[in-house]
Amino acid sequence: MTSTQRPQSATRQTRLDFDAAKDAATRVSGIVDRIAFHSEETGFSVLRVKDREGRALATVVGRTADVSAGEWIEAEGRYREDPRHGRQFEADEIRISAPTSREGIEHYLASGAVPGIGKGFAKRLVDHFGERVFEVIEHEPERLREIPGVGKARSESISRAFEEQRGAREVMLFLHEHGIGTQRAIRIQKTYGAATLETLRRDPYCLIRDVRGIGFATADAMARSLGFEHDAPSRVRAGIREVLGNAVKQGHCGQQWESVESDAARLLDVPAALVTDALDELVRNRELIREEHEGRTTLFLPELHRAEVRAAARLVELSKGKLPWPVRDTSAAIAASEKKFELTFAPEQREAIERALSSKLMVLTGGPGVGKTTLVRAILELVSEAGTLIQLAAPTGRAAKRLAETTGRSAQTIHRLLEADGRAGGFKRGPQNPIDCELLVVDESSMLDVRLLDALVSAVPLTSAVLFIGDVDQLPSVGPGQVLLDLIESGVVAVSKLTRIFRQAAESRIIQGAHAINAGRLPELENVEGSDFYFIETRDAEDTLARLLRVVGERIEARFGLDPANDVQVLTPMHRGPVGAQNLNIELQRLLNPLPPTQRASQELLSFRPGDKVMQVVNNYDKDVYNGDIGRVESIDAEEKLLEARFDERTLRYPMDELDELTHAYAITIHKSQGSEYPAVVLPIVTDHYVMLRRNLVYTGMTRGRQLVVMLGQRKALEIALRDRGQAERTTRLRDRLRSAAEVRSPSQSPR
Repeated sequence: MTSTQRPQSATRQTRLDFDAAKDAATRVSGIVDRIAFHSEETGFSVLRVKDREGRALATVVGRTADVSAGEWIEAEGRYREDPRHGRQFEADEIRISAPTSREGIEHYLASGAVPGIGKGFAKRLVDHFGERVFEVIEHEPERLREIPGVGKARSESISRAFEEQRGAREVMLFLHEHGIGTQRAIRIQKTYGAATLETLRRDPYCLIRDVRGIGFATADAMARSLGFEHDAPSRVRAGIREVLGNAVKQGHCGQQWESVESDAARLLDVPAALVTDALDELVRNRELIREEHEGRTTLFLPELHRAEVRAAARLVELSKGKLPWPVRDTSAAIAASEKKFELTFAPEQREAIERALSSKLMVLTGGPGVGKTTLVRAILELVSEAGTLIQLAAPTGRAAKRLAETTGRSAQTIHRLLEADGRAGGFKRGPQNPIDCELLVVDESSMLDVRLLDALVSAVPLTSAVLFIGDVDQLPSVGPGQVLLDLIESGVVAVSKLTRIFRQAAESRIIQGAHAINAGRLPELENVEGSDFYFIETRDAEDTLARLLRVVGERIEARFGLDPANDVQVLTPMHRGPVGAQNLNIELQRLLNPLPPTQRASQELLSFRPGDKVMQVVNNYDKDVYNGDIGRVESIDAEEKLLEARFDERTLRYPMDELDELTHAYAITIHKSQGSEYPAVVLPIVTDHYVMLRRNLVYTGMTRGRQLVVMLGQRKALEIALRDRGQAERTTRLRDRLRSAAEVRSPSQSPR
């Protein structure tokens, strides 16, 4: 059993026939005889417990901090009859105390709880010191030398290990008592070390800033249990940061003062005057940046404010100066390119090539089937003839791989291009160590957020040119900002928008449907045999789920010969609900990666299995793997508590306390699919997803499919999505900063 296993009793999934009257809580107390299972990740434990006379008492199942054999536990809960494992005591709460009997103490020391003490030595210690052995180890470690063979070094080592173990236990118990789960508790302890208790008692809200996965609600609950006042200044400041942090998660770089003030007062349930005073203090201390613009006061987190200001200034600098390739007769160059590629460019394509050859900073945008790929290949060919050093990059590994395939040139992720520094944080490339290029081509630029834009352009030599490629009608970046839209609307950057759909592309019903959706029209929903787009109308979410499983598990492979595990990607608008990513992954794992019947029954409870399709959900610079990267689980080592997953050509190792960096990827949200293409996409659209249904969301999902798109759902849900264009403007001042830096007053001055 690995540490990702969660027996059904732990998640309240055991099927029982008991009624409420038979389900009354009771208590079990005894000595831990054996630990059948303990997960450092979740705290889930299966403990064999004996009474004081050594008789088997119960199998206790529940969550607890690190536990050792020989310790005394008190568990509150109820007995259950598990259909597979028999009678168990399901604990709602488990309290641990140090063993007090000689037998318990010896059992505890022999369990390996204290490094340096094994079974034989544990017996000798207890025989010599009796029930005072813990006191001796902690306060009189020199007396350990009374045991033959124990010298000064070993006695001091045992004492240190005992103290560290005891301190770690105190921290874990403290965190559990204050509502922190074991996985997060481990991360907190790693962050603060020996200073954990002191740090948290002084300011529990520091958790929000310092520990990934800890939000305001968790820190606030701890603060309350520690006796912090409802209107404590640290609480009000944390609430303000929470409000601004939530705005950032929604894509904003800043937020209006009045909105922050009212949202924070509501979140904290304190008078607005307290929030106003705290805001003034945060601004004075430069912990927030306040700006006045067009009669409105906007607040920014300093990091995002700096990113916008720096990126705008750098982009304007990049737009100036001499081209890195010689000026040439563009008409002759385009004619030569047409001859080489055996095609004739449309007028808007010729204009785009001319603009690219005469601009140091340019955006090329347009939907599917408008010839962006052909155009980029032609531009790259023309500038490379002059010996121009070219770098190609994209925000994700899949997008970089596709860029390399379509251009026939090497491409890499932006993080790798900038040489992400896992130890120091940030990137090794920057103004003092720029990347080596004369033309940088950035594909899937709609995915760029303002932080990544700042890092990227700061590392581009001022003598270089930059070409941004992307579809501005797709979803904006997951991170803060609307970079591509701001670049286009700033009037500072040369822009070419391709609109003509070429004949071959126009024959694709995927492309026809995508352009119809983008224009706010229903695509053709009548199914045509042999086409690449199908719509399956369903009654509701449950019906959609049932049909989706048949489509993925049977029909696509039978009809199109595509492998459901490798070629088919399910994309969904939301995480929750019957056809949300969470439930779909449970159902699709069961369908596509079932456990062999030869495996022991307990293995059925693994959340991850060898062969699982997984996605990285945070940037991990040490592993050189980033949010949105897709991989496969290769192996799980139960004893070493280690999972290995393969991403492209690399196998990465994940200890159990890092498993929350991975999630199943049989189904992913449409937002997470940006920058990727798949042979086949299955797209559920139901009215349950009402709050997320937007035109650009469906458009983005549909354009991820290369050979086949199957949309399942309710026609009404699709109509709801088409009514909302989904281009709500984010709070960002990048566009204004670009204009100010270039002294451009309006988009009409854009060199289009």
